[in-house]
Amino acid sequence: MANILIIDDEKSIRNSLRDVLEYEGHSISEADNGMEGLIKLKEKDYDLVLCDIKMPKMDGMDFLDMALNAKPNSVIIMISGHGTIETAVASIKKGAYDYLPKPLDLNRLLVITKNGLERKELVQETIHLKKRVHQSKSGTILGESDAIKEILDLIEKVAPTDARVLITGPNGSGKELVARELHNKSSRKNQQFVELNCAAIPSELIESELFGHEKGAFTSAVKTKKGKFEQAEKGTLFLDEIGDMSASAQAKVLRALQEKKITRVGGEKDIPIDVRVLAATNKDLKKEINEGTFREDLYHRLSVILIDVPSLNQRVSDIPILVDHFAKVVSEEIGVKPKAFDPQAIATLQSHNWSGNIRELRNVIERLLILCDNIITKEDVVRFNNGV
Repeated sequence: MANILIIDDEKSIRNSLRDVLEYEGHSISEADNGMEGLIKLKEKDYDLVLCDIKMPKMDGMDFLDMALNAKPNSVIIMISGHGTIETAVASIKKGAYDYLPKPLDLNRLLVITKNGLERKELVQETIHLKKRVHQSKSGTILGESDAIKEILDLIEKVAPTDARVLITGPNGSGKELVARELHNKSSRKNQQFVELNCAAIPSELIESELFGHEKGAFTSAVKTKKGKFEQAEKGTLFLDEIGDMSASAQAKVLRALQEKKITRVGGEKDIPIDVRVLAATNKDLKKEINEGTFREDLYHRLSVILIDVPSLNQRVSDIPILVDHFAKVVSEEIGVKPKAFDPQAIATLQSHNWSGNIRELRNVIERLLILCDNIITKEDVVRFNNGV
């Protein structure tokens, strides 16, 4: 099911389009002029937009310009009346996906809509793949300290297997990078890497996020939705901050790992899964087990292999390498000239207590690149980083 926005000043046209598209299972929103349509487009992501060309307040061509400026990947199909075909062709040159002439041919409507939605899926997949490529280039585990060498050696041994791995370490230390490296060096590397931050999802929604739900399972379940386990089929599911998962969700994850099948919320059908599960936490799970907030049986299921990621304070010898890396990556991302750090600046950074670990270091580097000129000195570090 797709979310489709219909923009047309003729109510009869809107009703005809709604009837046909809702019959096909799509969710429909309406606007009777371009201005209202633009407001709705900015407030919500639509999979497809059907827009008339001749309308009051704001016509379709103006809407097209502003819509593509606000959301460049929008798939917009223009609707043209008699005598406006040239305008419709011009709209395609401006970025519209296609056009429908009036009177509407409902068969053509269905074909164009289907093709437009497939185009949307391809665009989203391309964006996702580009993001993965960027992450694989910039998300390398860097360092030459003994602790990092030990982790890299362990990844080489563990990644080719399907063994579950529990990654521990403080916030901002790079646990996600370890998970991604395990995925990228595995036989599942060409499949999805799906992640879920268990601490960021309310307890009442975590099961729906993990296992999906059937239409009508609860008040806001207006359509069937696949959960993270199904999305990660044949690939890797990374459960970050697993220590914050609710007791009910823990029980269901344990069942999924034991039986290799899940059931959607509100569903009765068992769905087989083939997913490698990696988990991470900044908590002491053995302490959580003793306190009764984490299941011991789930802990043992997840921790076939344990990888402990050190804090940045435990690997200060890696800071020069990390600074050089972040200086190059961040300068490119924010569009500033790359800058060098003099030895005293590096030494000052090494003497800092990095409570925020690598995430904090990256933020400091970004701040220095923006605020400092030419070579970054010890004085710059002290001045722009609250007395590091």
